[in-house]
Amino acid sequence: MERTKAATQQRILGAGKKEFLARGFREASLRSIVREAGVTTGAFYGYYGSKEELFDALVGEHYTALMERFCQAQVDFAALSPEDQPGNMGSFSGDCIDWMTDYMYEHIDAFRLLLCCAQGTKYEDFVHQMVEIEIDYTHRFMEVLGSLGHPVSGMDPQLEHILVSGMFSGYFEIIIHDMPKKQALRYVKELRRFYTAGWAEIMGVDLSGRPQ
Repeated sequence: MERTKAATQQRILGAGKKEFLARGFREASLRSIVREAGVTTGAFYGYYGSKEELFDALVGEHYTALMERFCQAQVDFAALSPEDQPGNMGSFSGDCIDWMTDYMYEHIDAFRLLLCCAQGTKYEDFVHQMVEIEIDYTHRFMEVLGSLGHPVSGMDPQLEHILVSGMFSGYFEIIIHDMPKKQALRYVKELRRFYTAGWAEIMGVDLSGRPQ
């Protein structure tokens, strides 16, 4: 009995993923999902209370894992001594990005759903949430640089938001455009070089922490 229930649930999940990827959450049809899964609507509700719950079952765990790793990297970097932060700026962000890239490719369909199909769900601001977190910790880092005597000037908030948004939008293109992982790794490496150099220039510090 339990095996049958598990098999039915897997069919529903598979049908939901197929429908959401094809049409997006908002346009996805519950009728199509249950037909594809070979169950009745009543049977579907025995597993999931709504279309939203089904989408959450497909992406929630992976959204949480990525956000937790991203936030922990920010916290760990901020916990470094002020003297150690400038020289570790590139390595901390790079290690986190590498982990995120590997994780997304291990769960590629979940992140296609999050990045391309989540409009109308609680996940539709996924990238914006990361942007706001990055901006917050960038401010903290710039305060540290100022305390160390680096000539950090105030940045226009709109410019800052544009730069950070552009960085994340560029990064997630690897998933949105179905880039093969081997190509994605090269792309991400170059993107990191570009943005690390740009932020270092704006902040007046290089990766070894020396004032420019």
